[in-house]
Amino acid sequence: MNAPHHIGPTGDGQTAELKVLIAAPRGFCAGVDRAIRIVELAIQKYGSPVYVRHEIVHNRYVVDSLKAKGAIFVESLDQVPDGVPVVFSAHGVPKAVPAKAEMRGLDYIDATCPLVSKVHRQAERAHEGGRHIIFVGHEGHPEVIGTLGQLPEGAMTLVESVDDVAALSPPDPGMLSFLTQTTLSVDDTRDIVAALQHRFPAITGPRGEDICYATSNRQEAVKAIAGECDRMIVIGAPNSSNSLRLVEVAQRLGTPAHLVQRGTDVDPAWLQEITTLGITAGASAPETLVREVIDAVASVRPIVEDIVVTAEENMVFKLPRGLDVT
Repeated sequence: MNAPHHIGPTGDGQTAELKVLIAAPRGFCAGVDRAIRIVELAIQKYGSPVYVRHEIVHNRYVVDSLKAKGAIFVESLDQVPDGVPVVFSAHGVPKAVPAKAEMRGLDYIDATCPLVSKVHRQAERAHEGGRHIIFVGHEGHPEVIGTLGQLPEGAMTLVESVDDVAALSPPDPGMLSFLTQTTLSVDDTRDIVAALQHRFPAITGPRGEDICYATSNRQEAVKAIAGECDRMIVIGAPNSSNSLRLVEVAQRLGTPAHLVQRGTDVDPAWLQEITTLGITAGASAPETLVREVIDAVASVRPIVEDIVVTAEENMVFKLPRGLDVT
């Protein structure tokens, strides 16, 4: 990280320009785009209200904007009245949830990200093959709850760290598979998987990477600019796993980093005595909020913007049948 420079008034009495490096890619991913569109189309098709089990994505601004259009967010199917449609969030749900919806005769639409659904299918295949699954993820996260809930209780063991791997005592070390949450730190996960493979040489894993392309790309984009920044701002919700990982990536590179939800969260003190600020956004933060944060920074210091592109994203996921529009 660059050492902070003292920035005071320039000779003409104006504050010195602040260079703002804006990471690209940032913000919405294809799974989030699809989930939000599903709720909007469900409201168009069924009329309001449409119920949504859990926050459709982890972003208060997005949730509030969908509420204004006619969505009602609940934590349990018990809060959904009979005869109204319900949407399941992008994070995925345990199998018991759609089963309960069917038992009650509810119309439901599954907005689970296709990359999370892929992990669910991998879990089912490994289980059918007689393997116990070690799942790498964060306890209590909705995606983890949903994935663990794809199989009978006890069929999967959750690990969060290399230390957890050392404490494992599976009944048959020769019949193990591992899977991972899609929004983890790429570097942390690599270390945990290496520890699993070292302890259990026969363990099998997915052919491709479970950590989703958007999570990986956003972490790489932070790595590309953090070293040039005196400070970084990450736009995202405090319960957004992929946003929290972006803060950690910057901090590990020695760059102070702050998670904000809105422009009003930007502390003017962060912008003093620095020459370069980095800005990025988690996969559930809309570009509107990125502009809001940049405007908040510009209200404190004159800025010059520079977008740093490290990858191009063109992924688009199909909508569920019955909602697709031509």
